[in-house]
Amino acid sequence: MSSPDTVLETLAAHRLVPVVVVDGAEQGARLADALVAGGLPVAEITLRTAGGLDAIRAVAANQPDVIVGAGTVTTASQVDDVVAAGARFVVSPGLSEAVVRRSQEHGIPVLPGVATPTEIMAALDLGVEVVKLFPASVVGGPSAIKAFAAPFPQLRFVPTGGVNADNLGDYLGLKPVLAVGGSWMVEKSLVTAGDWDEITRRTRDAVALTQKETTR
Repeated sequence: MSSPDTVLETLAAHRLVPVVVVDGAEQGARLADALVAGGLPVAEITLRTAGGLDAIRAVAANQPDVIVGAGTVTTASQVDDVVAAGARFVVSPGLSEAVVRRSQEHGIPVLPGVATPTEIMAALDLGVEVVKLFPASVVGGPSAIKAFAAPFPQLRFVPTGGVNADNLGDYLGLKPVLAVGGSWMVEKSLVTAGDWDEITRRTRDAVALTQKETTR
């Protein structure tokens, strides 16, 4: 298994984490193939559907070059489940000490969701220095990150929620931003329709835009 630092370095290198909602193993595998074809071997597969865990298991078993993580993890027992399925990082919509502690026990990176200075301080107390700002667009977007960066200079953010192709550069231009989470290239309607070619096309465009903004 990759070390936590290696996984975070990979996320930082790609700077874009697709937030994926799929209904089972086959969709997960096909979606992972579409992402790889678009140049983005990273996926946060959420537990919003009953098939999310099976999708993580399928990708981890059959596509080892894809850095697959689990999203919408809200309990310690879910951490156990996703780690057993092969997830290489954990993302939570909020800050749960139980989720963070269990992830640390497994030696897997965890990105807890934060929206306030109090939650950020709690994350730092737990030894977490990379957090998910969520929902980013609701809590202030790039302006919030700039404000948080002053009292918490050691913190890195993965803003998620309302990030899209139009505002991607506003986030990636900020030094505290490790990567961004987004779903515009993997919309659920495209997954349901099995339009893998369109997902690949959108992913390729997103990767190109990310690289452009990163080198600006």
